[in-house]
Amino acid sequence: MEDTTGSNPQSLGFTEKLKSWLSWSWTYVCFIWFGMVLIMIYVLWSPLKLQETLTSVFLNTLTPKFYVALTGTSSLISGLILIFEWWYFRKYGTSFIEQVSVSHLRPLLGGVESSSTTGLFSSVNGEAEPRPSVSECKVWRNPLNLFRGAEYNRYTWVTGKEPLTYYDMNLSAQDHQTFFTGDTQQLRPEDAVMQKAWRERNPQARIRAAYQAIEMNHEGVVESLSLCVLNVFVHVCRCAAAYVLLAEEEATTITEAERLFKKALTIGKHVITSTILHHSGKDINLLVYIKRRLAMCARKLGRIKEAVKMMRDLMKEFPLLGMLNIHENLLEALLELQAYADVQAVLAKYDDISLPKSATICYTSALLKARAVSDKFSPEAASRRGLSTAEMNAVEAIHRAVEFNPHVPKYLLEMKSLILPPEHILKRGDSEAVAYAFFHLQHWKRAEGALNLLHCTWEGTFRIIPYPLEKGHLFYPYPGCTETADRELLPSFHEVSVYPKKELPFFILFTAGLCSFTAILAMLTHQFPELMGVFAKAFFSTLFAPLGFFADKMESFMPSSFWHQLTRI
Repeated sequence: MEDTTGSNPQSLGFTEKLKSWLSWSWTYVCFIWFGMVLIMIYVLWSPLKLQETLTSVFLNTLTPKFYVALTGTSSLISGLILIFEWWYFRKYGTSFIEQVSVSHLRPLLGGVESSSTTGLFSSVNGEAEPRPSVSECKVWRNPLNLFRGAEYNRYTWVTGKEPLTYYDMNLSAQDHQTFFTGDTQQLRPEDAVMQKAWRERNPQARIRAAYQAIEMNHEGVVESLSLCVLNVFVHVCRCAAAYVLLAEEEATTITEAERLFKKALTIGKHVITSTILHHSGKDINLLVYIKRRLAMCARKLGRIKEAVKMMRDLMKEFPLLGMLNIHENLLEALLELQAYADVQAVLAKYDDISLPKSATICYTSALLKARAVSDKFSPEAASRRGLSTAEMNAVEAIHRAVEFNPHVPKYLLEMKSLILPPEHILKRGDSEAVAYAFFHLQHWKRAEGALNLLHCTWEGTFRIIPYPLEKGHLFYPYPGCTETADRELLPSFHEVSVYPKKELPFFILFTAGLCSFTAILAMLTHQFPELMGVFAKAFFSTLFAPLGFFADKMESFMPSSFWHQLTRI
């Protein structure tokens, strides 16, 4: 074993040297092959009378119909390639031919993948920082996600379209298993049923599993009453999770969902108060989730002050659960109440340089500053007298928000149609922009002139941000992985917003030009065969002129008799 292990580095070193030698010699082999082809053409030029043969075959023997078929077929093939390239670019954001060339041909040619995408980039503070890859693009739970049964399913019934992707729903299933699964789940059959229920792809199967868990739970409660009261409560906690699933999936109205959540809340509170020394963090997570969804039910049913109170109480009771971003629910509810002073107080706490940002934080801050000046703002007057201090602050806040998420303004200005927000979002991505605009567009419309100020100033952000996006202005450079993640989170019928706007790949332009050119040649050859025949003769004569010139020069240096004598030797 020791000898084999010790010889591995040597064998690996030999393999690497062989690969590097082959990569280094590949370019020279190509040049040698090209030179040999030229020499062969020169040797056979006179004996085989290549010039006369090419002229007689291509210009005299073939009819115009052949050239029509040739150019028409070339146009058809290049058109099919163009259609495929365009579809692939719209779906995946890159050229198929370019991707294959980079991933398969570049290693053979000895090329090394460009380090510009994985190298170091300067952060806001001037420190070097690795540019985020696809795996580093963290997906967050949407704080204001809708109810599947009462909202998402109704959209499906009306339009026949699925608003949620399988990837998004799978992430939700993982979240529910992580938040609600107890520490002793492997010991209880109903817990295994609920574990399976979260993973089920079919909604009806999930609902049936939840009812099955409730029935098994009631049976377990009856059997365990004479054994251990504590077991009853733990079983009930799992029953609460089943009611949560029914509220999310089966309830077709917000009122019905609220009723089921209240039932789950009663059970959850009983568990926490009765097993205070034995309940786990999963029980706390379940209770927080239920209270939060109840607050969202109250918000949707118009009881906004009640919803605000529930959210504030929840944030005070569980201050360490800031990752749930309950403050974003609170901000939206306060904006609906037009309690702008309270909104500013929440922003003062969460819009801190040390805390992670979101579109809700940045654009709400911009909305408050824009609201103070937007009712009297006029682009003509501002261009004559300049911007006041308050207007400058508003414009800078808009520029800051747009730099954080450049996709939002098109939705707020209704330049792009909205869809139902996904259950998970990618910060700074199109999914976050959809989620923010879906709930906050009404608040921007309510502030008189705010959208007009946004319309006049948001595009100025891109003149501030360095290009290419190797440095940010106020935030880190815009991540290059958002498009891929957003395509997984957003439904296929939605056109994903891409930033920065990608230029068309070279191969799409090339195939488009080739398709158009060959189609024009086919049409002209069909309509004017004699004229195109004259043109073809002139073209081929011009094409072979450099080759004939090269052959004459070679003949002057090395006569053909030299090659004849050399072959005889």
